[in-house]
Amino acid sequence: MSSPTTNRSVKFIGQLMIMAGVLMIVAGGATWFMVTTQLKAENITVAAVTPANPGRFAGKPVAGPITAYAQADAINHHSLDGAGGRTYAQLGNDAKALQSKLAAGGLSKEEIAKDPDFVALAATRDVTMNASFLRASLFTSIVAFSVAALAIGLGVLFMLLGVALKKVSTSTVVTSVVPAAGEAAGEPASAKA
Repeated sequence: MSSPTTNRSVKFIGQLMIMAGVLMIVAGGATWFMVTTQLKAENITVAAVTPANPGRFAGKPVAGPITAYAQADAINHHSLDGAGGRTYAQLGNDAKALQSKLAAGGLSKEEIAKDPDFVALAATRDVTMNASFLRASLFTSIVAFSVAALAIGLGVLFMLLGVALKKVSTSTVVTSVVPAAGEAAGEPASAKA
């Protein structure tokens, strides 16, 4: 004899995993859509890295993780180029050193603030700071895209595992009648008397 049996707790866990998977796919998709919409609303176009090497995505709108990364890379290139290869932190150290040098030469704070070299360094540092902030914002959107993709992938995985658990929860149990001791197989006990 065979009869189907259902393990209710395994089936329930399978159903929960399917629902969690659907929820994760929807949440990941909504996040991806929202970040894409916000990036498109900014009307950012990927800048060329250099005239000789504009980059693969130059001129394309920033609307996804790849174009956001390309724009962050272009910003970094132009920022370093404009600052003579120095980063925002390095420019800050240069400004402190110049300020100390000018102060040692007998200049007051007001005179230092008007010094042409100091003014040029401060302006370069401001531009580099803005570039750093822009890059950080673009990298934040890249992280958001990555988390959304992770949520969608995990959602698919949860759904597949949920379906598998539901299939495993229903099994067929085969039962067989074992003859009592002293009985021949196939003969009823009353036939032996």
